[in-house]
Amino acid sequence: MKIISGFVAQFNASIALDESLIANKNNRYFLLNQNLKRLLRKELYYAGTYLGKTKDGKFFPSFSLLAMISRGNANKVIVDRKTAWLFICGRDVFQQGMTKVLGSRKKSSYTLVLNEYDECLGFGKITRNLDEKRTGLAIKNISDIGDFLRREQ
Repeated sequence: MKIISGFVAQFNASIALDESLIANKNNRYFLLNQNLKRLLRKELYYAGTYLGKTKDGKFFPSFSLLAMISRGNANKVIVDRKTAWLFICGRDVFQQGMTKVLGSRKKSSYTLVLNEYDECLGFGKITRNLDEKRTGLAIKNISDIGDFLRREQ
């Protein structure tokens, strides 16, 4: 549970998860409900909501977890339609594509990237202070919802 809360804290956010309802199978974490928890056997492949996995001590979040984080107070950047599409295609976010910044604007902070409908598209790392009004690269793409499709080629 510490690895999940540590990841969430990178976005200046917190998330209330009942630790007794989190199942860990081969370093993959799943959030269960009470009914599912009662039915759970020792051997599971997938159950409940997938939260992410750890590999070599690093946490890789699911998009379900990112969506949970985005519902609360967290570092977020809302982008326009064109920038949202480019971000999903693996591109970085440029200053001119951002419509709103919530939370930290400081360089090296992690931020969620949301479209105009408040749907979480992924996350990235701020490359420079966003208070500086200049054009150019603002957020380096780390993970986006298009990654799965790009890996299928």
